[in-house]
Amino acid sequence: MTFEQLAIFVAVADRAHLTRAAEALHLMPSAVSSALRALESYYGVTLFDRVSRGLVFNENGRLFPGEATAVLKRAEGAWLVLAELGGLRRGRLTVAASQTIAGYWLPSFMMRFHELYPGIDLVLTIGNTATVASAVVAGEADLGFIEGQVDNQALAVEGIAQDALLVVVGADHPWADGRPLQVEDLAAGSSLVLREHGSGTRSEFEAALLARGLSPDRLKVTLELPSNEVVLSAARSGACAAVVSASVAAPLLGQGDLVAVNFALPDRAYSLLHHRERPLSRSASKLVRLCREPL
Repeated sequence: MTFEQLAIFVAVADRAHLTRAAEALHLMPSAVSSALRALESYYGVTLFDRVSRGLVFNENGRLFPGEATAVLKRAEGAWLVLAELGGLRRGRLTVAASQTIAGYWLPSFMMRFHELYPGIDLVLTIGNTATVASAVVAGEADLGFIEGQVDNQALAVEGIAQDALLVVVGADHPWADGRPLQVEDLAAGSSLVLREHGSGTRSEFEAALLARGLSPDRLKVTLELPSNEVVLSAARSGACAAVVSASVAAPLLGQGDLVAVNFALPDRAYSLLHHRERPLSRSASKLVRLCREPL
């Protein structure tokens, strides 16, 4: 059994399709098929049933993916240790971040890291607070950066930066006149466009309202949208108010396409996540240190 055979097996298992796995691995389909048949032949087992040009796990195959994935992760961990012993000249660092952080705060630090350690492959995945936390728990990411709150005993959570939340509207919206709004105005007035449940922006906004005695259930939420950009586009239409990060809204505020509503929301923390039981690698520690330095 070779690591290449295990990697091919896992790729095929994830996609249930030989050709798509071959494309992901940059191999010819015949090479993928040959590797699977060699693995099955050597141990005298079949792992897949070949059905209508697709591959379906049989009973043997359903028992094997977890073991194969665990072996590959251990091998990757050993490779990273040796790479780090070489002085951060080679290696891989996987980071998961929520949308606002990934789009507006983290890239400058990633560029600085790359300039200092060009041999380290820095991989970024983007999700919301909930999916980022899950990735770190599962070992799919070495570090996570989130805007919201997370409650998981497996995670160490540290503040890393501050951000402001704003209620924004189009220039023709009634709330664009600058008059101060009270918390009850949010329930009785305009419809709102918000990020989806699970996003840090949504959870922090709702926590701020609860602290002032307003249940989020009383809001008139017209749309729940999965990205900051579409939330901003909806707000620019003028019919609804939106809640976004100040860094996300800054370009449109500067152009006059959006106006910040006179309603104060507390600053929120950007948080760093890592697994309590997995020591930070040298490369992860270096990125964290960079993120704590002023730009």
